[in-house]
Amino acid sequence: MMELCAPLVKNGGCDMVYVMPNLQPPITQVSDAVSYHERLSRLAPGVTFLMSLFLHPGLDAAAIAEAARTKIIYGVTTNSQDGVLDIEQYYSVFEAMEANGLVLNLHGEAVSSPPVEFAKSDGTAAVTVLNAEPMFLPQLHKLHAAFPGLRIILEHVSTREGLDAVRRCGPTVSFPRKDIMQNIQAQEKVTPLRLTVGSDSAPHPIQSKKGPGATAAGCFTQPWCTALVIGALEEGIDQGWVKEEDVTRESLEGFLSGYGRAFYGISRPPGAGGSRIRLERKGEVIPGVVSSRDGAIEVVPFRRGREILSLSWECY
Repeated sequence: MMELCAPLVKNGGCDMVYVMPNLQPPITQVSDAVSYHERLSRLAPGVTFLMSLFLHPGLDAAAIAEAARTKIIYGVTTNSQDGVLDIEQYYSVFEAMEANGLVLNLHGEAVSSPPVEFAKSDGTAAVTVLNAEPMFLPQLHKLHAAFPGLRIILEHVSTREGLDAVRRCGPTVSFPRKDIMQNIQAQEKVTPLRLTVGSDSAPHPIQSKKGPGATAAGCFTQPWCTALVIGALEEGIDQGWVKEEDVTRESLEGFLSGYGRAFYGISRPPGAGGSRIRLERKGEVIPGVVSSRDGAIEVVPFRRGREILSLSWECY
């Protein structure tokens, strides 16, 4: 899967990506992240890969300091299927992350298995996929209050409650936007530097997404990431959800590139200042499936069969 997907990263208009560690098994050790980085870089030499570690009970302050020294590990993340319910057990880790400048990527929408019950004033309520994000938000506020200097990304924000929580936390808390069309108006209420695109490209083999017992969530978007964002904005304008005059070159460059890099504290890599992307209508259509050379791995892309803008890289 890595050999199939890594070379396609730049096709989506990205020369820098944040790599999640939720493999099978997950990336939990610094040495594993370094090895993973080496393999990815060989497959896509024109891309800068920002690595992360999986948050687990074995992670400690010493490992965080070691990760920071690598200069290629930028954060620690939970899994979208295994949220952290008791954050206090990781306070020493968060303290070390704050001190070393690493970013925490939280999946507030995660649901544990079996479902966990939170105590509420009116009784108890089981955590489900529909209420997990709002029920997690008190933990976000608690964490931010304890470590105000810790940069936090709240992944997969999909509710008004999540948006308001990020806004109340201040400039060290951000989130990547995927639900552009439905919530674009909410951007006006959040500091622009905290709005970043999140492709959340999740390639899964087709066998894991159909038939009895299929549980793999997520869509494969990376090879058309930028074009999908532009297409969503165009649809938003057509539907009246977005004002055309608000979609400027400056706002696009900030949302797609500058704001995220600024939040992660990253300047453009050497030699990258003279490149840009160009999108054109050429009748390109997203294929029905993306396959490895031997056909052993097949991945179904998001919005397969639909026309998409063609993307090319230019030097200037």
